[in-house]
Amino acid sequence: MSTLNVCRLTAAGLAGALAALASSPAFAQSYPARPIELVVHTSAGSGTDVVARALAEINRRENLLPQPFVVVNRVGGGGMLAYTYFKGKRGDPYSMLTVSPTLLVMAYRPDVNIGLENYHPLALFAIDPQTIMVPADSPFTTFKDLIETARRKPDSLVAATTSVGGTGRLVLYLIEKEVPGAKFKFVTFKGGGEAVTSVAGGHTHFTTENLSEGLGLLEAKKLRVLGVAADRRLQHIPDVPTLQELGYPVQAGTTRGFAFPAGVPKDASSIMEAALERAHKTSAWKEHATRNYYLDVYMGSADFSRYLEKRLAEASGFYRDIGLGAKP
Repeated sequence: MSTLNVCRLTAAGLAGALAALASSPAFAQSYPARPIELVVHTSAGSGTDVVARALAEINRRENLLPQPFVVVNRVGGGGMLAYTYFKGKRGDPYSMLTVSPTLLVMAYRPDVNIGLENYHPLALFAIDPQTIMVPADSPFTTFKDLIETARRKPDSLVAATTSVGGTGRLVLYLIEKEVPGAKFKFVTFKGGGEAVTSVAGGHTHFTTENLSEGLGLLEAKKLRVLGVAADRRLQHIPDVPTLQELGYPVQAGTTRGFAFPAGVPKDASSIMEAALERAHKTSAWKEHATRNYYLDVYMGSADFSRYLEKRLAEASGFYRDIGLGAKP
């Protein structure tokens, strides 16, 4: 037998031994034995980052796990840096990812090759609705004012978004489909916090990012909300209509959830899934969801997996139309 074949057998045997160890009762009792890295693809202060840090704090306060979550922001390439890094963590139960629609973008892109099979979805915690927010002193006092300008003067309005294929960009795409002749320009930022700050400062005309990311500026009366891309009005801002009410069937929201890499031992997955379910039931999470105007929705691993598959199928037309991942 060649040295190469011996090495292969040795590697295979080692992998088998490690897998057996990982599924043993001793592993289950000791997991987690060290801190868990919680990867965020956006900058500090963004909506995705806020959710990650909320979970880390709830875990610390409630002692849900014997080890902490350590939030790590890996920003760059529209999420490419974080998702490529996470793909390399296959089988590692000490690395977890915050799930947003960027995961679907990466799963769709043929030039990236990071499909849904690279993840083990753990739990969906909420949907963070997209909104139409303008500066407080904007001449646009209604959503109709804004889209009429976009229709009469195509490409005259600039929207602040977080990525080319993100949910904020999807809202622009859906509005353009509903309003013949309307056309927007857009500028991308590393996170929703930067996008809404751009609007409040008058550098862009409006944003289609999450309401949660503009809360501080809304409270400081530097932003106004013209509409919500949800299936119902938000109880915190009951006077703000949904786009559906205004005659535009546009609904979109940012997924707030968590995933392991694929191939993580079942015992570790079960422990983490149980911890996340307990976290979602805490009063601390309920307060966080209320404070950030989320649509509070919970799905366990199996339901969340099916949800992501459905969302990817629904979004594929949008991704295709904007040329996402196409070769130049």
